[in-house]
Amino acid sequence: MAQFLQLATSGLATGAIYALAAIGFTLLWQTSQTINFAQGEFVMLPAFLMLAGTRLLGLSIYASFALALVLSALLLGWVFKRVLVDRMLPHGYMPLVIATIGLSLFMKESVKVSFGPEALPFPSALPDGLLHWGSVVVSERDLAVLAISAIVVVALHVFLAHTLTGRAMQAVAQNSEAALVLGIPVARMVLYTFLINALLVTLAALLVTPVYLAKYSNGESLGLVAFIAAIVGGFNRVRGALVGGLLLGVVDNLSGAYFSSAYRQLGPLIVLIVIILFRPQGLLGQAEERTV
Repeated sequence: MAQFLQLATSGLATGAIYALAAIGFTLLWQTSQTINFAQGEFVMLPAFLMLAGTRLLGLSIYASFALALVLSALLLGWVFKRVLVDRMLPHGYMPLVIATIGLSLFMKESVKVSFGPEALPFPSALPDGLLHWGSVVVSERDLAVLAISAIVVVALHVFLAHTLTGRAMQAVAQNSEAALVLGIPVARMVLYTFLINALLVTLAALLVTPVYLAKYSNGESLGLVAFIAAIVGGFNRVRGALVGGLLLGVVDNLSGAYFSSAYRQLGPLIVLIVIILFRPQGLLGQAEERTV
């Protein structure tokens, strides 16, 4: 039982990081019908920006994180929307999907050439000690990740539900044409969504990279699991992405511990297949009716 609690706690911490990336998937889809298959690389790149800040500029990890937030908002938020999404989305979903896949390959190879193919150590901004509760040993880092992720998700919920800008963003997500008629600046609200996604992936990079190390290929698995988490929880619900991320984190950890590490990648896929078969809209998603 003690081992199960330790694995579950660690899985929840990992799942919280998946959830941050999955929430970004959901927000982009809700407001602009954008599916970003470079989301994993969006988590990978800020890690190397922070690494460059600590190694080349001599900044602390906290100052590097602040710098990475600004650069991510510019590159992964504003530039991504204006240069890629705005140009490709009018041509349909498929060209945009292909473009984001190409972007993910470009980002991955660019980082590989710039920093090398080897995994690089990444400084941790969180405590690394252990807490003992009877026979249960819990990492302070896991608890810190859960606390930070919870604070961010609650703050995002408060912003979306209880501020004028947040409600305007929700109106755009529900019906952009009606929002435009009501005088809501739709383009600005969509841009805010891209900026929020850029901040979320930068935070996810800060939390996950000390464990997985900084490597150009990190985005492959992170992007896949985040995408699965968004589908499992419900692609049109932010809280669904949160639940999906936490669930996959726990499943990933338990399957690796009780079966084999080879099954870690298989667990989320099995969960995806089961959910799709019995609840295609996801655990908390809402079915959307479309005319054909």
